[in-house]
Amino acid sequence: MIDYEQLERRIGRVHLERRLNRQSLHVSEVFGPGRTRFHLERMRRLHAVIRGTLKAAGMYRRGLRNTLDVRVRRQRVLLPSLPEAFDGFTVLHLSDLHLDAHPPVTDVLIGKIRALDYDHAVVTGDFRESTFESFDRAVELTLRLKSALPGPVHAVLGNHDFIEMTDPLEEAGLRFLINEGVSIRRGDDMIYLAGVDDPHFYETENLDKALSGGIDAPVRILLAHSPELYRKAAAGNVDLYLCGHTHGGQICLPGGVAVAGNVRCPRAFRHGLWRFDEMQGYTSVGAGASSVPVRYNCPPEITLIRLERGQL
Repeated sequence: MIDYEQLERRIGRVHLERRLNRQSLHVSEVFGPGRTRFHLERMRRLHAVIRGTLKAAGMYRRGLRNTLDVRVRRQRVLLPSLPEAFDGFTVLHLSDLHLDAHPPVTDVLIGKIRALDYDHAVVTGDFRESTFESFDRAVELTLRLKSALPGPVHAVLGNHDFIEMTDPLEEAGLRFLINEGVSIRRGDDMIYLAGVDDPHFYETENLDKALSGGIDAPVRILLAHSPELYRKAAAGNVDLYLCGHTHGGQICLPGGVAVAGNVRCPRAFRHGLWRFDEMQGYTSVGAGASSVPVRYNCPPEITLIRLERGQL
């Protein structure tokens, strides 16, 4: 049972009330709050039509298999101000797990992760598939996944996640950054990791609050569910912005051309490495699949972000 009084002390009454109110709207509204106003994830009849069409075309099984073809992506990020002690520091980045949408992906991810070397793990939201109803199955599967992540894990909430999910997951060792930040230290050197609440549907992010503890940090890394805060983050002197939400399109034409997008940002920011002003960003295409558990021309990913000292 979540302690709402403790949560209110942690994030503030205004934030908590706004989020709980928005959670109630997630039950039925296809058109409603959020940066895009249109919420495809709640159109269950459309999901059924897409699933039926793919089955009739003989494509559904292949799309379902594709969700288990998880790739390990390796990405170097050059940061001129990176402290020497962090040269080579590797972040394992997961996003958009949606484990309850297709539970077999959980064991695939566990097998892949256990074979990897990294220093710190982060998850940029959307632990579950449904945007309402019970989240117990998603929590159960996430706890299984956590067994493969014995080191530090920081996370933020996505537009599918209820704030009540933080309680059982934090008890298991995940640490959510809800407009908060933490210093990561190696000897006398440090970098700052900040995280904001979902900026896409809930719009309960407070970037200033999240970054306030890292004013003097030589490198500031931001976790956000979607890339939609890119302008504010760059203005706030964020060095690296890690996010997801887009699924890279999930259902794409050959060449990875997305059929549809569900995010307000330049197309170049919807997957992979990007840059805005002096800030670099990486948008994961996600480890899971949403709405209809299929992928075409856009395989799911686990990303290893290696930080290196150097000029861009």
